[in-house]
Amino acid sequence: MSSVLPTLQLENITRTFQQAEEDVHVLKGVSLKIEPGEIVALVGSSGAGKTTLLQIAGLLESPTSGKISMAGQACESLDDQARTLLRQKYTGFVYQFHHLLPEFSALENVMLPQLIAGVKRALAYQKAEEILNRMGLSHRLSHRPKKLSGGEQQRVAIARALVNKPRILLADEPTGNLDDETAQKVFEEMMSLVRQTKLSALIATHNLELAKKMDKVVKLHSGYLSQI
Repeated sequence: MSSVLPTLQLENITRTFQQAEEDVHVLKGVSLKIEPGEIVALVGSSGAGKTTLLQIAGLLESPTSGKISMAGQACESLDDQARTLLRQKYTGFVYQFHHLLPEFSALENVMLPQLIAGVKRALAYQKAEEILNRMGLSHRLSHRPKKLSGGEQQRVAIARALVNKPRILLADEPTGNLDDETAQKVFEEMMSLVRQTKLSALIATHNLELAKKMDKVVKLHSGYLSQI
């Protein structure tokens, strides 16, 4: 029996919201295990709760009930400071919209999470330059987001999420705001980088063709998760 712990494990996660005087049960007992190096596609219709599940998996939101563990460490009872530290250490996030800081260059946007984590400026510069080069952006290092194309902006966002070498990448429709050709190219570059660094990943997508290229596909429907 393997002694390697799952990168992420969710057990019987529920999430209930209150709208007016009615309880809305978005997640009704979701369980998911992601092994080291495993890339999992999360599919489901709009409004199915994919973003909620990703937020809970990334410790950005608390479940109504259920257990969360990262590399064997129980997370559901941690206080805000401990959750923040664990999130910084273990997770990288990519969203449909890049959320780059407009006043900073591509290079500076990728340096920032490193500086927050305590990396010396010279090393942060070097690591940011290296990962942006790997994403094909060596000619765009000094450009601010408004000077970049949509695909380039998302490449910078992916580089920013991965530069601190997290254990798991959580991505919410990372190519959903791009045209098909650009989406395919950005997805392939992201997958290549994730594979090379042997990260785990949970990637929400509407694109079933992209989903099929991952190791496993799970579908969220009516509050429940099933493998397809």
